[in-house]
Amino acid sequence: MLGHVLLISAQVNSRTGVPILEAVTFGVFAELQRGISAGFSGVRHVWSGYTGLQQVKSENDELKRQLQAAQVAVQEQRALADRTQSLERLLNLRDRSNLQTLAAEIIAEGATPDFRTLTIDKGTRDGLKPDMAVIAPDGVVGRIVVPSGRAAKVQLLIDRNAAAGALVERSRAQGVITGGVDERLRMEYVSDVADLVVGDLVVTSGLDGIYPKGYAIGRVETVEKSGGAYRRIIVRPTVNFSSLEEVLVVLTPPPAREAAEGSGE
Repeated sequence: MLGHVLLISAQVNSRTGVPILEAVTFGVFAELQRGISAGFSGVRHVWSGYTGLQQVKSENDELKRQLQAAQVAVQEQRALADRTQSLERLLNLRDRSNLQTLAAEIIAEGATPDFRTLTIDKGTRDGLKPDMAVIAPDGVVGRIVVPSGRAAKVQLLIDRNAAAGALVERSRAQGVITGGVDERLRMEYVSDVADLVVGDLVVTSGLDGIYPKGYAIGRVETVEKSGGAYRRIIVRPTVNFSSLEEVLVVLTPPPAREAAEGSGE
């Protein structure tokens, strides 16, 4: 019966003159082709979108790399500018002083807070000796305690075992600066009747035979009466020891040391 229907459909024409079987077959295959075409078109659109997203992702990754490189370059330029400014201040200090000095770079810091030291990249090969003063544009840093061939250990002025002869720049009151706690210094053996006020600048006296005279140590932060013949004075250092990068080593001995060495000879 299906065969008869197919034969009859093949022989019977529709109103348009096209055999019914051909019309039905074409309609069925046309819908299949439409579906297949739509499927391929969708795949093409999806693939095109995926390819476009991949390209956008690649461009974004490249832009991110360029941005990171630019940020690194900006940081390098900022670091170079900071170092240049620091070196300029160091050179200005060397030009202002009449002392023979040697520039050195800090390469390490002390491992314990009990002993405040740092290591510089110059040593005995460069003429360094124990008890040579180390200074910075902001003031006194410390003294060399252990020099080796190509490096030297520097005892910072804020070390609890450090000391330096000092005087108040305004009133010329004299005393001894010693290391304290919490990045502060103590000025000891200052007479109870000495003229001191908060904010006074304390400088080196040059009498210890280590530090040249007149270099800044710090400013008076507190002045208290201790009940005896001396006052209890706390001094804030002018040097920020946590931000040091370069220093100057004073090669010229102070007059007090020269006199002592001359008398020893």
